[in-house]
Amino acid sequence: MRRAPAAVLAIALGFVGVLAIAAPASAHNQIVSSTPAPNQTLTELPERFEIETNEKLLDIGGTGRGFAFEIQDAAGSYYETGCVSIVDDSMFTAARLGAPGAYTIVYQLVSDDGHTVSGRIPFTWAPSGDATVTQGAASPPGCHGAAGPPQATQGNGGSEAGRDSTVPLADILWIGGVLVAVALAVVITLVVMTRTRPSEDSSESGGGPTSS
Repeated sequence: MRRAPAAVLAIALGFVGVLAIAAPASAHNQIVSSTPAPNQTLTELPERFEIETNEKLLDIGGTGRGFAFEIQDAAGSYYETGCVSIVDDSMFTAARLGAPGAYTIVYQLVSDDGHTVSGRIPFTWAPSGDATVTQGAASPPGCHGAAGPPQATQGNGGSEAGRDSTVPLADILWIGGVLVAVALAVVITLVVMTRTRPSEDSSESGGGPTSS
């Protein structure tokens, strides 16, 4: 009867290992503020579109890899330049919009822990007067007109790079760690169950009456 509690204990230890590995995933950067704010109505173009987080962003080598800052209208056209600047805990891009209407910022950033964070910020463009209108593009543009992710250039105290969806190595390592922890829990369970079985069998065989 001791086999079940031992197996449960082994499984519980395995889950503790999984939680210990998964804990860093909850430490992703959190959005503190953005320009525009979610569901905000803009009546004039700001100096730039910006997203600020609670921790320093991870921009390895100043290349801007893994960062994206897209601006889409309701029809799916793109208005960003394709360039993203990363400075400490913030990322920003030039503010450009087309005709009045609903727009969405689609962003991706790399947290200080190496994991990517992505999301959407909806807002409305309702200029109160004459405003510069940008022609939308059918696909996300590359930085400075490049066809693909270009080499980063330094500016504004941070890096400036094109759209890139590279998965950080930390994501791969985290998934591998979870798989190892689960496998370890299974092995511990099997070992515990195998070791308890002989002792239970011997106790059952020696517990009955003996004949003279």
